[in-house]
Amino acid sequence: MQALPAILDGKQLLESVGLAGLLLIVFAETGLLLGFFLPGDSLLFAAGFVCTEKGAKALHYDPPIGIVPMVLAITAAAIIGAQTGFLIGRRAGPALFAREDSRLFKRHYVTKAEEVVEQYGAGRALVIGRFVPIVRTFINPLVGAGQLPTRTFTQWNVVGGTLWGAGVTVLGYYLGQVDAIGKNLEVFAVIIVAISLIPIALEVRKNRRQASPQAKPRSSSE
Repeated sequence: MQALPAILDGKQLLESVGLAGLLLIVFAETGLLLGFFLPGDSLLFAAGFVCTEKGAKALHYDPPIGIVPMVLAITAAAIIGAQTGFLIGRRAGPALFAREDSRLFKRHYVTKAEEVVEQYGAGRALVIGRFVPIVRTFINPLVGAGQLPTRTFTQWNVVGGTLWGAGVTVLGYYLGQVDAIGKNLEVFAVIIVAISLIPIALEVRKNRRQASPQAKPRSSSE
């Protein structure tokens, strides 16, 4: 029984689409509004795993791909993708999000990205948003439509793209060499996806607490 659906199983997806497909997915998830459903975190984890001897054998890559060129390629795709999303937002403006909900677009996706920007500011949000599914897809065109200076975006884009693209890939490389993890990569892919959803869960919990009626303070005479 699969731990994840095929579309969310980074290992199976990488085996199916190959390295070119991997880079295209990273680009689409960070640069195109159609990429929000793609498994960025688990895919990068699998990409790191395939750079090990065990991973290369398991996913039928022989010889193993070097971790350095893999990290450089993924990081470049993540940065270029996000820059593309930013430019799309800059050129289209707010009208880009002024449309009805559909199977591929939900207004609340944009709202999630807006909440992250409001809480952390555009700079930190661009870094934090990289690790949050859906947010990493919509935040780039969102701040582009909001006329964030290109230089400011580019600086934070490089930081966020490097931390996410290199960080998760290297994590998969080192953890994938542990027998228990390498043999159960699908299970750990589930864990990676779950961890990436924690920021959203915490934000929802915080918003609910703020929205709930505040208890009246007790007077000193009580």
